[in-house]
Amino acid sequence: MTTAWLTEALASARRGEALAMVTVVGAQGSTPREIGARMLVWPDRFTGTIGGGSLERQGLDQARRLLSQAERRHALQDYPLGPLLGQCCGGHVRLLVERVDAQSLRWLEPAAAATAPFALTTRFEDGGMTRAIEAEVSSSDSPRIPIPEVRCVSELIRPTLPRLVIFGAGHVGQAVARAFAPLPFHLDWLASREDLRPEASGTRATILAEDELVEAVEAVPADTLFAIFTHSHDLDYRLTRAVLARGDFGYLGLIGSRTKRARFESRLRADGVADAELARLTCPIGIAELKSKAPAVIAVALAAELLKLTEDPAE
Repeated sequence: MTTAWLTEALASARRGEALAMVTVVGAQGSTPREIGARMLVWPDRFTGTIGGGSLERQGLDQARRLLSQAERRHALQDYPLGPLLGQCCGGHVRLLVERVDAQSLRWLEPAAAATAPFALTTRFEDGGMTRAIEAEVSSSDSPRIPIPEVRCVSELIRPTLPRLVIFGAGHVGQAVARAFAPLPFHLDWLASREDLRPEASGTRATILAEDELVEAVEAVPADTLFAIFTHSHDLDYRLTRAVLARGDFGYLGLIGSRTKRARFESRLRADGVADAELARLTCPIGIAELKSKAPAVIAVALAAELLKLTEDPAE
């Protein structure tokens, strides 16, 4: 879901550096990573992961061999994880290893400039490989097809991360911010001055007045995800009402019990909010299987809920 690799590959190609990109383009059975997982590999370093272990070592070795052979620009390789690599996953992975350099700018630049989802399509013909940026995903050849017969692999790329706005810098806000820091979300962390109790010492949240927090609800793009856990039920209500009023949000989560939800629903109905809108409010937040009210567990439960919500259906 993240496109940090695009920014990094583009910068490297513009500097005149060559790197190799290793991408999982086929996966059958139990595999360490999904289709679209990738690494960027230089002679002296790499970023990203295709799952670690023997598979990743093989990918790194193949990438560096490709970099040492200027005449080769790509290689497709199948890895049966159990028989060949001794990994207990037991699945089958197909890797595409490709050279990325100044010649790749023809697709890197439009890909990095894209603001809407697009298909990154690779076609193989006469021993060569071409990349194209297309509006829709093409039909990819199955990993069951022998490599010499592969003609196309196509992958959906989302150039922007899901935007998550969290309100509150108490115990839960701090835990949620920590949990989401490494996850594929664009995180906006907002809190009021009244949230700055001892547990919020050193917070990285943006501190605003309560009226400014409510105004901030209107300032973010459509499909934004919202999660609310401030120090005040009244502020929680104002923020919840503001998100429901704009209507074009992707998720609205409110910390609290079913009793809190019932009280909020009663007030919201009195304020003219329809039942169809109320049905879009998630309270309590997080996956239902985790019952603990410990802040760190609430953060994990919310992360699991939003990852499930935003995960690409094809993955």
